[in-house]
Amino acid sequence: MTKARDTANIVGGGFSGTIAGATMEPTGDTAAGDNAAIGFTSAEGLIITGQGSTNDVTIKNDADADVIEIPTGTVNVTMAGTLGVTGVITGGGLVVPDGSINLADLDIDGGTDIGAALVDADLMIVDDGAGGTNRKATMTRLATYMGTKIGGGMDFIASSGAISDGTASVIFTQFDDTKYDHYNFYFQHVIPVTDNVNMIAQTSTNGGTAYSSTNGDYHSNGATDRTGLIVTHGAMGSDSNEFGVSGRFSLLSPHTTSAYTYATTETVIMAANGDINAGNGAGGHPGTSVRLAAEDVDAIKFLFSSGNIESGEITMFGIVNS
Repeated sequence: MTKARDTANIVGGGFSGTIAGATMEPTGDTAAGDNAAIGFTSAEGLIITGQGSTNDVTIKNDADADVIEIPTGTVNVTMAGTLGVTGVITGGGLVVPDGSINLADLDIDGGTDIGAALVDADLMIVDDGAGGTNRKATMTRLATYMGTKIGGGMDFIASSGAISDGTASVIFTQFDDTKYDHYNFYFQHVIPVTDNVNMIAQTSTNGGTAYSSTNGDYHSNGATDRTGLIVTHGAMGSDSNEFGVSGRFSLLSPHTTSAYTYATTETVIMAANGDINAGNGAGGHPGTSVRLAAEDVDAIKFLFSSGNIESGEITMFGIVNS
């Protein structure tokens, strides 16, 4: 024998009381004009519709405090407490309206430490122009920014990488007078293919399309004509016990059009007989040379006085405007 299910039929609009031991089973949809209604459709399931002056739907706790509110005529949901999610949010994820999270509400203390040194590819978040639009940026942008703000600081610009055997010259065109006053170039065991040669630098005023290379375009040691600025002033070779040139070459105020461009160099070379020499001039003093033209230098080429480059690396740094 099948036991009859307890039911309660409510008709009319004047019911007031308690429904116990029964279930309410709506079979029809609700309408936009309903003051308060519970309905059902096969597609939407249970439907709760309200029409209050403040909220359409309000869910309260046992203390009669609002827990969840749907403001009248909106699709917004207001929660008074903390939303606890034990599963995974799917279907497009949780959308947080712009400007809805205050800075004071962010808490990164509980995050996991990166556990490693910061690298160029690491990301950070910035408010673009303090205009309320948040954007991502890599750590390289921070390094560039810091370099442009610290007068006299040195900012890495470019590297030749490992120079391939037979390379005729190494060229740098990354000059920027809005950021840098001077430039330092560092040599790491740059070895020539040909014996008994020096390394020189030639300048350009058209971004590297052409370089000044005529004997007399440059001077050193008083008024000695040169075909380039001095990087080394001592013969090098590529024997097994010769390791090329290492050291620093500085290009001073290359953008100045009212004066010549100066250069200084402090380098070390190893001669074929095993002697360690200052590759920049007599007595180990910094070598000096000058481009005999008041022009805006915007590119430089490093090469040996004869023959090609066997191996090594050259890096370029900018001295930030003060």
